[in-house]
Amino acid sequence: MTNITSLSFVALDISDDNYLSWVQYVKLHLGSKKLSDTIKAENKSTAEENFISIIFLRHHMHEDLKSEYLEVEDPFILWENLNDGFDHQKLVYLPAAENDWANLRFQDFKSVRAYSSALFKISSRLIMCGEKVTEKRKIDKTLSNFHPNNINLAEMYMERKFTKFGDLLSTLLIAEQNHESVIKNHQSRPTGSAPLPEVNNMSFQQNVRGKGYRGG
Repeated sequence: MTNITSLSFVALDISDDNYLSWVQYVKLHLGSKKLSDTIKAENKSTAEENFISIIFLRHHMHEDLKSEYLEVEDPFILWENLNDGFDHQKLVYLPAAENDWANLRFQDFKSVRAYSSALFKISSRLIMCGEKVTEKRKIDKTLSNFHPNNINLAEMYMERKFTKFGDLLSTLLIAEQNHESVIKNHQSRPTGSAPLPEVNNMSFQQNVRGKGYRGG
């Protein structure tokens, strides 16, 4: 029997603000319990599986929603009712997510991690709205928004024909780390600030003394 004494994730709010993320969490958790079919049409789930599923769904719903759908005992019907009532969120959030994606530029971030964090957040919102965000789409988005001063670097990465965004991300992180190391080394000892080697300095002083002696 599934343990539902505590919430596995935030309950579906009456305002429907978290509906899209709630749907993803429910799918993942029901899948982990092998109960995904209970929210599909014409499924062959057993009575026990349906009971476990609907109890789980109710447990992760606002109290007012529980009261509203109190008479519904089939998890699929409950799932469809919630979908009919809240799925309009996609129409609200999709344009905003698409706008954020369109304005996302690699050159606007101070670090690779800050950029990748923003990209993943926007990608998640697009996916929750039913959009596909492929590896190629993430790669193309990143390489097409390098700063003009780094256009040659972007072209070099394009020639490597990355197929996984994670591989490109790792390459960018390594390049950033190497660049930071060079900058730190330069700042700790700027060009021309290194002391003369001791042996050369001694030879120089001896030569000066020698020349002074001969000149006397």
